[in-house]
Amino acid sequence: MFSGRLFYFCAMDNIILFDDPAFRGSLLPFTFTRPIADIRIGILKISEKWMHYSQSKPGFLTQDYLSEKFTKPSGPALMVNGAVCPDEKLWQIISQLEKGQALYSDSLLLACHSDFPEEFHPDHGKNLERIEFAGVPVSIQKSWHIFQYNSAEIKKDFHLITKGRGSLPISDQYTIVYAKENIFVEEGAVIKAAVLNAENGPIYIGKNSEIQEGAVIRGPFALCEGSTVNMGAKLRGDTTVGPHSKVGGEISNSVIFGYSNKGHEGFLGNSVIGEWCNLGADTNTSNLKNNYAAVKLWDYTKGGFANTGLQFCGLMMGDHAKCGINTMFNTGTVVGVGANVFGDGYPRNFIPSFSWGGAAGFSTFQVRKFEETALAVMKRRGLIYDEQEKEIIKKIFELTKHYRIWEKEV
Repeated sequence: MFSGRLFYFCAMDNIILFDDPAFRGSLLPFTFTRPIADIRIGILKISEKWMHYSQSKPGFLTQDYLSEKFTKPSGPALMVNGAVCPDEKLWQIISQLEKGQALYSDSLLLACHSDFPEEFHPDHGKNLERIEFAGVPVSIQKSWHIFQYNSAEIKKDFHLITKGRGSLPISDQYTIVYAKENIFVEEGAVIKAAVLNAENGPIYIGKNSEIQEGAVIRGPFALCEGSTVNMGAKLRGDTTVGPHSKVGGEISNSVIFGYSNKGHEGFLGNSVIGEWCNLGADTNTSNLKNNYAAVKLWDYTKGGFANTGLQFCGLMMGDHAKCGINTMFNTGTVVGVGANVFGDGYPRNFIPSFSWGGAAGFSTFQVRKFEETALAVMKRRGLIYDEQEKEIIKKIFELTKHYRIWEKEV
């Protein structure tokens, strides 16, 4: 797949995926807890896509409070825009960049070399020899791009990670399959009495995942490692269920990053759900306004609502957020990190991080109480809420304090 020139390159150079400051704010609340390149879109995270193409593990240049968890190698490196999703053509060009050259797509810096990555800024590319990329790369610049571009990225990732490999057979006689050639099943996956329709796009079934009886799935669709589709689920196309998650009910054109649950009935559409989230039974999201108008979404960089230009846009939920049973989210709702939403009626369309409550009002969910829940949730998955995670959460709590204007605490 790669020439000798590329393998030589990878052996000699570090690759660092940098957060483009022009996009980081527009990708909140998801980038509160991760670099841009740690976002999952398609089957893989952006960083995992670059790892497949480069055959080396990239580092991250991100916010200081995230840098202990998302590290970067020392020394000179090839700096690559972490918002950009690679393909083979783009990687071939980037891999051949020489020092003193910068690859651009219009005003967007795609990649360049740097002798001092810790001092790097995208503006540094303006001082280098400009190479123009002949194409339009996929770049994740807004939160809604994650579900908007998910279909194309599932197809691209499917080809990338299954090329030259054989799928395990679907041995269950009661499972109905359409377009078998577009379905790939990894080792340890269990499928029972389901309907898999891959006529409109591929279906990827990850290692040790499970699809239970009566589930109906249409591609493009990705079920990542260790995840479960519950009985009777209806999963429409352009949907990704990240690793170690459980889903049920009806889901359409949505991305669940991982370690999150929507295990019961209820509709989730045109939405993005972070890690360690839980949606209570019969939670429903509206993804279309009654007047069919374009959806507005909270923009952290603007400090107000911005027009997405989309007719369909549902819920953006940051990591560690939860909601109770029968929760109703209005069209274009943003829920911050660590929020806990419950109660009757529709809550507001922007729910700050560490909020506790719903339509009747909110209090502040204090870090000490949040940590009790995080410890319990992560322990169930065999993971530890360690000091590194604690420091990140404390920093986010302080960064988002000005959004919480109420006085009550829980």
